Amino acid sequence: MTQWVVSRVFIRALDSLPDDRLVRWMIAGLLAVATFAAAAAAQARTAPQSFADLAERLLPSVVNIATTQTLRSSHPGIEIPQFPPGSPFEDFFKHFFDRQGGPHPERRATSLGSGFIIQDSYVVTNNHVIEEAEEITVILHDDTRLEAELVGRDPKTDVAVLKIKNGRELSAPPLVLGQSDSVRVGDWVLAIGNPFGLGGTVTAGIVSARGRDINAGPYDDFIQTDASINKGNSGGPMFNTRGQVIGINTAIYSPSGGSVGIGFALAMDVAEPVIRQLIKYGRTKRGWLGVSIQNVTQEVAESLGLDAPKGVLVAAVSRNGPADEAGIEAGDVILAFDGREVPEMRDLSRMVAEAEVDRKVSVTVWREGRKRIVEVSVGEREEAEPSADWTHDGGAELSSRIRIPALGLWLTPPTEAVRERFGLGDGEIKGIVVSRVDSDGPAAEKGIQPGDIIVEVNQREVATAADVEARIKEARDLERRSVLLFIERDGDLRIVGVRLLDGG
Repeated sequence: MTQWVVSRVFIRALDSLPDDRLVRWMIAGLLAVATFAAAAAAQARTAPQSFADLAERLLPSVVNIATTQTLRSSHPGIEIPQFPPGSPFEDFFKHFFDRQGGPHPERRATSLGSGFIIQDSYVVTNNHVIEEAEEITVILHDDTRLEAELVGRDPKTDVAVLKIKNGRELSAPPLVLGQSDSVRVGDWVLAIGNPFGLGGTVTAGIVSARGRDINAGPYDDFIQTDASINKGNSGGPMFNTRGQVIGINTAIYSPSGGSVGIGFALAMDVAEPVIRQLIKYGRTKRGWLGVSIQNVTQEVAESLGLDAPKGVLVAAVSRNGPADEAGIEAGDVILAFDGREVPEMRDLSRMVAEAEVDRKVSVTVWREGRKRIVEVSVGEREEAEPSADWTHDGGAELSSRIRIPALGLWLTPPTEAVRERFGLGDGEIKGIVVSRVDSDGPAAEKGIQPGDIIVEVNQREVATAADVEARIKEARDLERRSVLLFIERDGDLRIVGVRLLDGG
């Protein structure tokens, strides 16, 4: 059909050309090339007639994964009747069976998932597929069953790497890992896996969305698709139409338990560095900066003199961490990391995690109305973060009590009665305590509560309510409509941009 349309266009073009034969043929040649090129481009953008050739090539490299673990029965030979939680019958039956004593036999539980072959007999899958498994069996496309051992796993991205035991090489070719950042919404994708234990199953769909955060972990970056993904597909690959793996099928949204056309694959640009580290080290070695961060709101941007909300705000700095040693401070806004702009929190988390440990990188920060560039030696998260000591600077003695109408709150010194009322303990308090918040004021809008401690205003320490008023006046003199408050609550520091009431 397309060729017929092209032919008609070509003939009509020839009829309109000049009489000179040489000119006619030269122009006709150019028209033919342009017309057929346009037709080819249009044809390339249409849906493929079949995925059969692609599926035939890829299926042998996708495997089924069976795991076995031992479960110890608490009540052998009989099941406890199911009652509503908290029912007195529940406790009665539990105590009855516990008194019976006797041997507690064990039983074997098996679960199924999917995976795919990469270099040197390594197999990639989801961590939740093999978690707590005692035995792992890889089942090839030809039903060959091979024992596998765990190389390494990463719960934060839900990625695990296996290796076939006894060094046996696999006949199926390893798959090529592609770049998920090149994927566009609307692109065709294939998902291959082991849904419901049925074996190699191919489904197709399009990319519905990119960059989804489904609250699965700190490095969420999922490709959403309407290709059918069901229980058992976990750990299987998502392919582009060139046969490259662009994601690991990980989760579905399903009120019914089956596919409803909303599936999620972990983007390969997140998974690939993890896979590489697990193969090399048996664990992850993520970069670590040593900062607690939050997104920059409009109020925060205005209070800091930024022309728009961008970058990420440093809420706290780990003492003696990489950022602290480089001179990064709480209240700085990180605009770029290693030459790449930082749009929001999760982007910085990914950039830092992927950075090579011990390498020096440049970090662009916004401080006191201008950009600064600092050099940071990237630390290792797995080693340093568990013992990180988060800190911030504070003020001195507290004195006066006063209402701050511009913020819609009241401030008070931490007297014994105030400490007892708000449960502040006996430790040293640096800052001034919020004793009351106007329900319709700007502080209430931002979630500030009685008992919060204001430690800094606009990155300067405050010890009294008078200090807070002085910082507000300075902001007004600079024609700023909001201020930046460092708030301590239950030992944690958060940074809040609060608008100023006119005339307050």
